[in-house]
Amino acid sequence: MRFTGPLPAHDLTYSDVFLVPSRSGVTSRLDVDLTPDDATGATIPIVSANMNSVTGPRLAAALARRGGLGVLPQDLGVDDLIAAISFVKQQSPLWDATVEGLPSVTAENPRAAFDALVAGDVDRANVVVGGAAAGSVTRTGALRGTIYRPAIDASGRLRVAAAVGINRDVAVHAQALADAGVDVLVLDTAHGHQEGMLRALTAVRELDLGIPIVAGNIVTADGVRDLVSAGAGILKVGVGPGAMCTTRMMTAVGRPQFSAVLETTSAALELGAKVWADGGVRYPRDVALALAAGASSVMVGSWFAGTLESPGEIETDSDGRVFKQSWGMASTKAVHARFGDLDPYELARKELFAEGISSSKIYLDPMRPSVEDLLDMITSGVRSSFTYAGAATVPEFHERAVVGFQSAAGYEEGKALPVSW
Repeated sequence: MRFTGPLPAHDLTYSDVFLVPSRSGVTSRLDVDLTPDDATGATIPIVSANMNSVTGPRLAAALARRGGLGVLPQDLGVDDLIAAISFVKQQSPLWDATVEGLPSVTAENPRAAFDALVAGDVDRANVVVGGAAAGSVTRTGALRGTIYRPAIDASGRLRVAAAVGINRDVAVHAQALADAGVDVLVLDTAHGHQEGMLRALTAVRELDLGIPIVAGNIVTADGVRDLVSAGAGILKVGVGPGAMCTTRMMTAVGRPQFSAVLETTSAALELGAKVWADGGVRYPRDVALALAAGASSVMVGSWFAGTLESPGEIETDSDGRVFKQSWGMASTKAVHARFGDLDPYELARKELFAEGISSSKIYLDPMRPSVEDLLDMITSGVRSSFTYAGAATVPEFHERAVVGFQSAAGYEEGKALPVSW
């Protein structure tokens, strides 16, 4: 990546920057390969955040079926995490679950399924493969199956990641999750550049699990160097940019996300490590900018919380709009979920220092209610970003992206506005 001018002295958010088009030989968005260069086995650079209101087994399976990676949250507990991993591994990498009462079509692959649905004049049907029911599919699902490649392990099962905290028998928990078949392990805490994280990483490194180890969160090159030295191969970057996070307002601690990603990826490159940009994305443009800054993948949180596949019940407000509840992972609600087994006195002490929003309504977009709908929007935007840069792969985009700086007025100019006469 290069800038159009001298780098400002102050740090930058995604809103402060934009991508400049370059001469391109990439003629179609479908010629772009979005496979991240982080050795996780994902085929698109999208990771769901390890938040209780974002990633459950259903969302993790749906995301992996389209090439992304879901990170199950540490607050589930080890037994529940093992059960969730098992659920994801049992799902078909091509088809949804079988639905009683639907007609059936015989098809060996998504294109054949699409053609059979059209021929039968139905939108959804169960799929029969080799004489046995393999699952169900819609026309849109079959079409997606011809565009996305699932993230699958060596046995052909969907991939899934899981997070563990750094203070509770981390080595024991890490080994249990690895034995259960987890594909990526995330060591997660709000302040990743601390002695507790370094001890946890050392303990997990000594297990030699043979899977990628992610650690964070951090925002500096020094954090990269220390965590990589202790055993991390991927750094989770971001302090304070999340929609449910109040860390910056409560503590003044954090860093504008574009600059955090830019600095950490530069340090990681020297050490052979990779970066996940965690938080701060509101539009597909932000995902593209995180990749331009050098990230291998981008974590999405609240954006995915308002989907059919996320955990939680669908609720309806007084206007008839449907929503789900979301909350920050340092909030009072999250503290109760994480430390509910403590005695009342110790739990009350932890509540005193909770941060983040405990309850927020995340409305489902009636036009894009599914995580797959959001993936279509995000990846189509990012694919277009690649074509404008003349890049056909993530590493090429890292090299070819040209970034400029803009004022708040410049950012507003780029937004679509309703036409008035």
